Amino acid sequence: MLKKVLTAILVASFLLSTSGATVEAKSLWVDSQWGMFADKKARDVGDILTIIINESTTLNATKSRSNTKDANVNLGAGTGIFHFLAAASANISDSFEADGSARDTNNFRGRITVTVVEVLPNDNMIVEGTQSIWQNRDEHKITLRGIVRRADVTAANTVPSTKVADATLKFDGKGPLNAKQRQGILTQIFNFLF
Repeated sequence: MLKKVLTAILVASFLLSTSGATVEAKSLWVDSQWGMFADKKARDVGDILTIIINESTTLNATKSRSNTKDANVNLGAGTGIFHFLAAASANISDSFEADGSARDTNNFRGRITVTVVEVLPNDNMIVEGTQSIWQNRDEHKITLRGIVRRADVTAANTVPSTKVADATLKFDGKGPLNAKQRQGILTQIFNFLF
């Protein structure tokens, strides 16, 4: 029995040595794109990073307009063949004045995780992502798209929204609550006409 086992081992080792197969030692550590001491920051297509949204806008507008116009016309009595014309005068006065003011303040804070969809030749990254939150049959949707510099990505793999170039930040919602906050079709038509 031992002789048969030893013969099988010798035959197997002979076949391996003659087939040209090489034997390699495998490492216990799996190689990855991240080095042992590298920051795990987004840098390639498909990587994700978090945008910290902290946007605040304030708009103040005040307008005042005034316009006044006066005109006087005097016509003397007709003579000769125009004797039927009586003396006449007319005064025209027109006045317009309008005042208006508007104030709009928007504040939004949040986080949205986006994906790198393209890396530009100058190493800037185009990022895009959507976050959808459902609450009581109402959907609140945030969509962000923009360009991020690799240098602006922090060690925590985040970027402030103020450092996103060409940013498009869209807030949208649908559902029963959002539908009730919109004007009805007849109201929209009357507002358009009048």
